[in-house]
Amino acid sequence: MDTDVLQSPRPMTDSSAPSEAHQSEAHQSEAHQSKSPLATVLSFDVEEHHRIEAAAKLTPSADSRAEYARRMEATTYDLLELLAAYSVRATFYLVGEIAESHPRLVQDIAAAGHEIGSHSHTHTNIHQLDPDRFRMEIRESKDVLEQVSGQPVWGFRAPTFSVTRRTAWAIDLLAEEGYRYDSSIFPVRHDRYGVPDAPRTPYIAHGIARSMLELPPLTWRRLGQNLPVAGGGYFRLFPLAMMRAGIRTMHAKPDSTPRIAMLYFHPWEFDIDQPRLPLGRLSRWRTYVGIARSRARLERLIQEHRSTFQTAADVVTQLEPMREQLPRFGLTP
Repeated sequence: MDTDVLQSPRPMTDSSAPSEAHQSEAHQSEAHQSKSPLATVLSFDVEEHHRIEAAAKLTPSADSRAEYARRMEATTYDLLELLAAYSVRATFYLVGEIAESHPRLVQDIAAAGHEIGSHSHTHTNIHQLDPDRFRMEIRESKDVLEQVSGQPVWGFRAPTFSVTRRTAWAIDLLAEEGYRYDSSIFPVRHDRYGVPDAPRTPYIAHGIARSMLELPPLTWRRLGQNLPVAGGGYFRLFPLAMMRAGIRTMHAKPDSTPRIAMLYFHPWEFDIDQPRLPLGRLSRWRTYVGIARSRARLERLIQEHRSTFQTAADVVTQLEPMREQLPRFGLTP
């Protein structure tokens, strides 16, 4: 992508014109003003394997970190080839430090027409940060990703979905730092994250004093519970039929409801031969279950839904004009 697309690395205002990469399908919004958008968003959270939450207490050697970084780069390029084979555009939420250590990778992702989003600067769980440190995380990552990619960064995905009721202030800071949407509030019950009573479709999330458009990961409503079927370990563990059912029921909602199936994956989930981290039994099972079949499953998913894929930025372009009609949800009591 031509780096002239990005006029300034400063936060975009609501009146800013989207980049060419972000508006390739924006013309569709006029044709669908009577309907809410229908889309499947394929997103990838890009960090080296040693940064995952399950390994937070480990101290890998310099050689191990270098090996995981090399494998992250190689696997991400493999995914780019798969997406190109089916002419599918995706959203890549990248750790800011990867833009510093692997600038060519970030540039190639952007040049292929994919959206660049922030996955924080160091992949630190927000629950471990105070507001000042979090502000630096999102500011630094946005700046470096924009400078390297030549693309404005609109979206944020928190490490371990750590925008929760305890970190409601994160919404305020994201808005203040110029982000246009968040995709971090998972409407499920989990021991590490989740806001189970949050909406399952796009909505306006209220923090302490500010609000932001939220694109929640996909869930499937069954027996009075939100089942997590958006990706990650759920994609590797559950039958693919559950993700298919989640997408199908989301897309079958009334036209007045934004029908967005937000999916997420990590490059390391497609690396069969990566060195295993020394994790406890449960964490090891959670981390590595189903990796051998991940790539084949992803390709089947792409084949089945390729006509519905859009980037998150494409979806946001369609949703912003109907902002006042979207549900609202407060993270604070």
